Amino acid sequence: MATSPALNHPDRVPWHAQSAQTVLQALDASELGLSHEQASQRLVQHGPNQLLMAVRPGHWRRFARQFHNLLIYVLLSAAGITLWLRDYLDACVIFGVVLINAVIGFVQEGKAEHALEAVQALLASRATVLRHGERHETDAAQLVPGDLVLLDGDIEAVAEGDIGEMGIALTICGGMITHRGAGFAT
Repeated sequence: MATSPALNHPDRVPWHAQSAQTVLQALDASELGLSHEQASQRLVQHGPNQLLMAVRPGHWRRFARQFHNLLIYVLLSAAGITLWLRDYLDACVIFGVVLINAVIGFVQEGKAEHALEAVQALLASRATVLRHGERHETDAAQLVPGDLVLLDGDIEAVAEGDIGEMGIALTICGGMITHRGAGFAT
């Protein structure tokens, strides 16, 4: 999520070192949460709360990248020298090894990309926020600065945020933060 320079000025006191009321005031939010209009405006201003996806290279480029390796350069040089010496059988074997290596690398890289996509789909999170005094469940990408994110039970935090002091009893249980109480200012 893009942030404005005013929110992250280097001379500014870090968010976590300020009181909840100071943070709410700086983010023009209230203990009732943002209104739907404020959240919509901030989403347009700051953009979605998600990482930009890199453009994946095409299949040909991914295959060609399998040959960009020092060991492959050495093998191709050896194959070229072997061809120059007119030992065609050995040259074909070396070229075959290089080609098989490239095919295996191409397939493995494709499987890794698909596995990463599957993990990212599993991590698609939802968040419960307080908007205009009411609880709403929203996609984590729709979170904006000033949203009050509510944590319930054993759910995972869906965005980077600061834990406010809004009447919350926090306990650490087995390395996880659990709570009983109201919301958190992000």
